[in-house]
Amino acid sequence: MSDYRDLRISVIGAGMGGLACALAFAKKGFKHIDVYETASNLGFVGAGIQLAPNMARVLDRWGCWDGIFAEATNIKASSIREGSSNRELVHVQMPDIAEKYGYPHCTGHRASLAGGLYEGCKKEPSIKFHFSMSLADIKSFGPDKTVFKVQPRHGEAYDVETDILLGADGIKSAVRTALLRTLNLSGDVEDTGQAAYRIMLTRSQMEHDPELLELLDSDVALRWIGEKRHIVAYPISNKTIYNLSTCQPDVNFAEAPSITYTTRGSKSAMLNVYGDFHPIVQKMLNMVPEGEVCEWRLRSHSPLDTWVLGSVALVGDSCHPTLPHLSQGAAMAIEDGAVLAEVVSRAPGGGSDREALSKALKVYELLRKDRTTLLVDLAAASARSLHLGEGKAKEERDRQFAMGMKKGTPIPDKWASPEVQQMIYSYDCVTDTDERFDELYATLTGEPNGHVNGQTNGYTNGHANGVTA
Repeated sequence: MSDYRDLRISVIGAGMGGLACALAFAKKGFKHIDVYETASNLGFVGAGIQLAPNMARVLDRWGCWDGIFAEATNIKASSIREGSSNRELVHVQMPDIAEKYGYPHCTGHRASLAGGLYEGCKKEPSIKFHFSMSLADIKSFGPDKTVFKVQPRHGEAYDVETDILLGADGIKSAVRTALLRTLNLSGDVEDTGQAAYRIMLTRSQMEHDPELLELLDSDVALRWIGEKRHIVAYPISNKTIYNLSTCQPDVNFAEAPSITYTTRGSKSAMLNVYGDFHPIVQKMLNMVPEGEVCEWRLRSHSPLDTWVLGSVALVGDSCHPTLPHLSQGAAMAIEDGAVLAEVVSRAPGGGSDREALSKALKVYELLRKDRTTLLVDLAAASARSLHLGEGKAKEERDRQFAMGMKKGTPIPDKWASPEVQQMIYSYDCVTDTDERFDELYATLTGEPNGHVNGQTNGYTNGHANGVTA
């Protein structure tokens, strides 16, 4: 029998999902892992990110959680407030998250998370990075070796032969485009109608204002909500930075080319969008230097018919992009990487049976698709509830928030709702794979490519237990 560890694994993209894939396969003993990245280096940027227990559980298995946790803020409560008045609608205490789920719910800097994954990868001799490389085409999806063409930024394109090709190349995924084109399926990127400002204020900017310093020194994640808009805020980087992430109607991109995802924003336009929010919010927005306002377009695509073709599989935003309102985008991509390494290592024949490898990748899809779809839908539902304008629906929402003062009561903000937290935070993607791989693999009959026969085979992954979007 062949040894699965000798399989060649190729990853397109070195974002959270790509780094997670590489590290997951290395930790399972795979000896040949190549990561192709368009950028010339991994100079990590970005703003804050939430680090949920289900993510931490995976990172800890790989030995990179401790360093990330050392710079993070352990969130002990969530406060949802009316944007215009700063009136608290609900205060959800979360002191026992680590006790319940084995890991705390933290907030950190994206650079800390990506850097922790990258440092973990660099310690693995089986992982090689190829920078300034983009995917030009996928020439063969199997049934034998997969062949794809890479284009160096400076040089001639060349073919690469691999056993498994993983598309972790984000919302604009070239791997997804090639896979769907081969199957004559569509998966066009769609506008969500929403955009975001991402703001980081330093301690030196806030320390002279007691009201703001109290926010920075707290262990609380705040959400100010208003009609069609909200702002999430929390401390990161050992409380040296206060991170604010907004969500508002996508106006500035309306006339922009579809390829555009970010734009230099106008400070006056940003202040105008949140002009009716409370003075404490205005105070922070006014601290953003002129010329340093950036706005991100939030984009998505409709659910895909399949994530897998032959020995090619999609990962993270390339197959299940999400709005950020549940704070699970990076966590889902990292879980994807962990599950992929598990299923490939379990494929019958140790990698010599190409059909078995493809079926193993289909098991990955079965394990992940229902769960990620549920979380994507919950994020969208949460936004609809948070963004209500005046009327009976808003009155009912606020009544439900008020009821949420009682510990354990569901609330409209799905991220802070106890029953949703339980469903998400208790999930262990590796244990789930271990328990269900054989049964799911056995359900796959006939041609492994394209659609899964029966798709969910009666399973609803994620153990929703009545949680609906």
